[in-house]
Amino acid sequence: MNPPINRRRALQTLFCSSAALGMNLSRQTQAQVTQDGLHFLAIGDFGTGGSDQKAVSLAMQDFLAKTRLKPEALLLLGDNFYGASHPVVVNGKVIKGKEASPFTADSPRWKKEIEDMYPEAVFGFPMYAVLGNHDYHDNMGGEKAQLAYAQKPGVRWRMPAKHYRQDFGSLLTVLFLDSNLREVSGKDSKTKKYTRASLDGKEVIAQNAWLKAELLKPRAPFTLVVAHHPLYSNGDHGDTQALLEAWEPMMQEHKVHAYLCGHDHDLQHLEMEGRFTSHILSGGGGARTRKLEHAERTMPYGKDVHGFTHLSVTAQAMTFSHHGVDGQLLHRFVKRPDGKVEIG
Repeated sequence: MNPPINRRRALQTLFCSSAALGMNLSRQTQAQVTQDGLHFLAIGDFGTGGSDQKAVSLAMQDFLAKTRLKPEALLLLGDNFYGASHPVVVNGKVIKGKEASPFTADSPRWKKEIEDMYPEAVFGFPMYAVLGNHDYHDNMGGEKAQLAYAQKPGVRWRMPAKHYRQDFGSLLTVLFLDSNLREVSGKDSKTKKYTRASLDGKEVIAQNAWLKAELLKPRAPFTLVVAHHPLYSNGDHGDTQALLEAWEPMMQEHKVHAYLCGHDHDLQHLEMEGRFTSHILSGGGGARTRKLEHAERTMPYGKDVHGFTHLSVTAQAMTFSHHGVDGQLLHRFVKRPDGKVEIG
């Protein structure tokens, strides 16, 4: 495994206009969406049950109607449920952080915020999900409820474990990870003590060993890693140093093509100098957007808007496209098997 990454050096990104020749950029990616290959939609930070979540859902529905695509899956990038499911109310006021009963696999929120929000008549395909920090923190045992819901017969929700692998045909291997390491999600922001729910030490060790083993196994021509927290981000939360140290060396050594996540409430695309992996953030699924606090770092794209991401995969390329709730194509780039990036 490579030594820990020097943070300052790793943060030197490639800006799409100034590094066009080195990144083999072209305008070929402006072509219309085609039916070729595999297709996926992705959203993160969506589970509010509010109007913005509904707007993103409607935008995806409109996109599917116009393109007539039949995706393989909807990739859910964490923070699938915000807020306590059954809050305690005293004298008309909600007591924050308290629950009258736990969030379970039988909660009515599943119907309202998942099944009805993404109706099967349109989204008639699996939803592969990972856990975000709010999935651990807002409801005691919330992560267990999401794992349990996946065991119900007939549901589209897929979460067989906190980390798992899914191969799509012979084109794409996806490794789904739980980014809620103790150093990432376990510390209380006020007390600075590790009192919040997260992966425990044994789970972290087991997941890292599993990731290393999976990367050593035969994989499809393209490999995508999906988790909630970003490794690199120009957004409100910035980079996640613990993940950079734990995962980034493995991803570079084994040539993971792309890392897809949420957590920051925006849409981003980052290319790091000297790194094989492209980093895509799709955190505009429904929660309130936040300004990019680290916008001084140049990158191909970043904007604090609601929207979703479309991924298409063929034998020649994987193409990521960010779309706004108004249907506008905001950003698109192509990743080749050899790691070259084309932005258009």
